[in-house]
Amino acid sequence: MHDRRTFFRASGLVLSTAALGLGATACSRTSAGGGAAGDGDLLERLRKAGKITVAFAGEAPYSFEDDGELTGATIALHREIFPALGIDEVEGVLTEWGSLIPGLNAKRFDAVSAGMSILPDRCSEAAFTDPEIQYTTAILTPKGNPEGLENLQSFEGKDLKLATMSGAIESDYCEQLGIDNMQVQSPQDGVDAVQGGRADAFALTGISLKYMVEKQGIDLDVTESFVAEVDGVKQFGAGSTVLRPDEDSASLLKAYNEELGKIMGDTERFLGIVGDFGFTEAEIPPEEMTTQMLCEGDLSELQ
Repeated sequence: MHDRRTFFRASGLVLSTAALGLGATACSRTSAGGGAAGDGDLLERLRKAGKITVAFAGEAPYSFEDDGELTGATIALHREIFPALGIDEVEGVLTEWGSLIPGLNAKRFDAVSAGMSILPDRCSEAAFTDPEIQYTTAILTPKGNPEGLENLQSFEGKDLKLATMSGAIESDYCEQLGIDNMQVQSPQDGVDAVQGGRADAFALTGISLKYMVEKQGIDLDVTESFVAEVDGVKQFGAGSTVLRPDEDSASLLKAYNEELGKIMGDTERFLGIVGDFGFTEAEIPPEEMTTQMLCEGDLSELQ
């Protein structure tokens, strides 16, 4: 594998200096396809501009900063896909998780590169590409997992404080299960809450927690990953790239899915792109898992 920093610098990826909570005036300079109305659809404008602006939420190992460089598994996928579409440069805008879809629809950026879970309520507001990453959940606990936590059901009937990330799928699970949870703004906030004793545990995607513990040498434990269960239904899920749900983005969505299909159909190639970030064959969505199925919330075929 390439050295990660050299790899991304050579690829032409550029990190924007935009701050969290970017205002509309500042955002208007960064994006929406690099062209004015009448210059063709979004794909055409992006090709002419030679770059695309993607929002990222700073969650490792999906899309984040590493010593000022934009990196992560979804960014690596985009480095493969967008140049194949004639868009050579990927520019990143750091954005709070809860502002990703609103900012996208306000045309502050052209796409969201955050491994966002495909959920019915989100599908009503945005267009998701085909599944890119299959998700499982895990729980970050104090060393030794003193409460013996295994899954979300482990919190039922116990006086424990569970931290989840605002806007993340784990927060939705807790709401559906009636589990009292403390919402934090970032993965690091969740780690800090457990280390500081403000939370007994922190639930997030297994790949994220394992990556953080390994890379940062955090003296906490991560449970085995599991598929969350709500009302007896296993919540199989996947994340993907997010575009605006309009005709302007339709050709980009189609072209993106065509290139993505070439990668997802080649396990060796997929792992060659995202393997450096801890992803394995376990994170490859099954063929029968589709965006339409996830948007409709019909998981019966996956049970």
